[in-house]
Amino acid sequence: MKDISTSIPKVDGLEKASGAAKYVSDIHFEGMLYAKTVRSPISHGKITKIHYPKLPSGYTIIDAKDIPGKNYVHMIFEDWKIFAEETVEYIGEPIALIVGEDKTVIEEIAMAIDMEFEELPAVFDDQLSVIDYHYVKGDPHQAFKTATQVIEKSYDTGYQEQAYIEPQGFVGYLENDTKVTVIGSIQCPYYVKNALKVALDCDDHDVRVIQAAVGGAFGGKEEFPSLIACQLAIAIKKVKKPVKLVYEREEDMLVTTKRHPSKTTMKAAINQAGEITAIQAHIGIDGGAYIGLSGVVLSRALINISGAYAIPALDVSGDVYKTHTVPNGAFRGFGAPQAIFAMEMFMHHVAKTLNKDPYSYRMNYLAKQGDLTSTSGTFRDPILMTEMIDKVKQASEYDRKVECYTKETSFKGIGMSYFLHGCGFTGSGESDHIKAKVKLRKDAQDQVHILIAAVDMGQGAKTTMMKLVSHTLKIPLNQVTFAAPDTDFVTDSGPTVASRTMMIVGGLLNEAALELKATWQAKQEQVVIKDYQQPDYIEWDQETFTGDAYPAYSWGVNIVEVSVHPITYQVNIEGIWSVYDVGKAIDERIVLGQADGGIAQGVAYGYLEVMQHQSGHLKQKNMTDYIIPTAVDMAPSENYLIDNPYALGPYGAKGVGELSLVGGAPAVAMAIEMAINREVRSIPMTPEKIMELMNDE
Repeated sequence: MKDISTSIPKVDGLEKASGAAKYVSDIHFEGMLYAKTVRSPISHGKITKIHYPKLPSGYTIIDAKDIPGKNYVHMIFEDWKIFAEETVEYIGEPIALIVGEDKTVIEEIAMAIDMEFEELPAVFDDQLSVIDYHYVKGDPHQAFKTATQVIEKSYDTGYQEQAYIEPQGFVGYLENDTKVTVIGSIQCPYYVKNALKVALDCDDHDVRVIQAAVGGAFGGKEEFPSLIACQLAIAIKKVKKPVKLVYEREEDMLVTTKRHPSKTTMKAAINQAGEITAIQAHIGIDGGAYIGLSGVVLSRALINISGAYAIPALDVSGDVYKTHTVPNGAFRGFGAPQAIFAMEMFMHHVAKTLNKDPYSYRMNYLAKQGDLTSTSGTFRDPILMTEMIDKVKQASEYDRKVECYTKETSFKGIGMSYFLHGCGFTGSGESDHIKAKVKLRKDAQDQVHILIAAVDMGQGAKTTMMKLVSHTLKIPLNQVTFAAPDTDFVTDSGPTVASRTMMIVGGLLNEAALELKATWQAKQEQVVIKDYQQPDYIEWDQETFTGDAYPAYSWGVNIVEVSVHPITYQVNIEGIWSVYDVGKAIDERIVLGQADGGIAQGVAYGYLEVMQHQSGHLKQKNMTDYIIPTAVDMAPSENYLIDNPYALGPYGAKGVGELSLVGGAPAVAMAIEMAINREVRSIPMTPEKIMELMNDE
């Protein structure tokens, strides 16, 4: 078998002799051209005229007419256009690429293109549902029929930008005059490969996808890179030269996917004893112009609607609404942050409405081992939330501060959120759709190569996987190699999403390593392949949302303390305390790093990060307009891990990547609510919103 080291093209930028990471912008080919996207200036309309100027020699325009295969990005739905043809659906929708050697000339060509449109009515609210789901647990109808009181509240969340350090980008070339190879900043190599096959109408061996070093992703490089890759591949096929397409920061922020804005309405049926007997919930999310992954995001949100609680009966529905705005998509947490914010605040507000202590009231409903999940599955594993809550309460002096801050409007507050996160794809997704496969290869020098599609995008997957295999095989770490995924050589172990990498892919690698260890033959090449098998007890009905949505859950508690300036209403984060159950941390330092980053994103989602559009125009288009937290904005965070090994995870590991984000927003929102003594039902809770609440506007 060909050695993996020979799979990397010998071109400037991919050599690693210096040890430096090579990002897409660092990769150069002889004779390489550059590409720029021509985009729609309007939200919705018919294209009535496109006139391209006479092009200088060596410059080319690529549009929908050049697509050999289907003009859509291969995902779950087939609606997202590679290039607009007859109509445009959002500001910034790609219409064409201009390709050439000089970026200045490319800009001049772009300015000279004459486009005319017949503008059509644009929708920016929740008028047009393109997906709707509904499920029931227990008998909510009877619970509401016999309720002595019904409490209803609505909760709103806004956009959130991934704000990865490295913008979206690809570079690509032709191998042997026919095979398209693309190198990109991506999370999911096989997502890109499968999209290319559909767009180019070609066979598996005609396309190759290589992961470059990735400067952050957070879900923003899950589905969106497939769009760029398809456009670039079509250009490469036409010009038959290497081409690079890298977004500038402003372009990246204006046209890439965001976290879905949401509106959640919740009703609780209360009996005579003041107990919740049922909750009815509806979640509406703004999908933007194309569905993309919005249906899956919605399903995750609906499944997470009861958060860390066991509610006897549920009536849960949701809609994805189409609007003429930039498509929204994957973002760390994937629907759970919207749902858990709503549920945590609602439980808090129900308790206050009933004049009960919110802490004690919420504790009464925490899920326990053996309870039914939101979808009538079973929490089979131990749940250690009581111990976890006690840990962070003591560390933060929560009880003392609550007593002090609630005596009057003190402009100081402390909030505590409880949450869980399902590990892996929803329901039967891992077994029916992903079908993960991993490969270990030992070469004749006894070097062990990890051949999987899992991507290290800054979260430490490469280090952790190498440590896992090294430990299992009882060999030195430098005897294990994990090169950047290259679809010509690695198996499809699934995308690097959904808190699945360590639990699912790492679990398979551990099995492969155990087999290799048992059959080890020194100085001989050996290959071990393992396929994912769903646990026998997992049953899931996607039509009714019934059964075990996940094989395992990770759990967390966040406490956030704030002060609010009484004149400027500026929020200052005074302290953060968190505890997480991720099963068993394979590399504790990496997990704690994830915890620090995740809580920063989650808390900022709750009070700092503002993104809005006006008639489809995003107002925040660079890192000056869109504010993410700096060291000044975040207090030092104390993170604790609690061991609770999952039997089917490698050495007991469960998911960690998304867990540390989902509880930040409700924790900071509860703290702000205590500080200002006003009910908080939308995020981000900016100084302007606080001022309106304080003035009862």
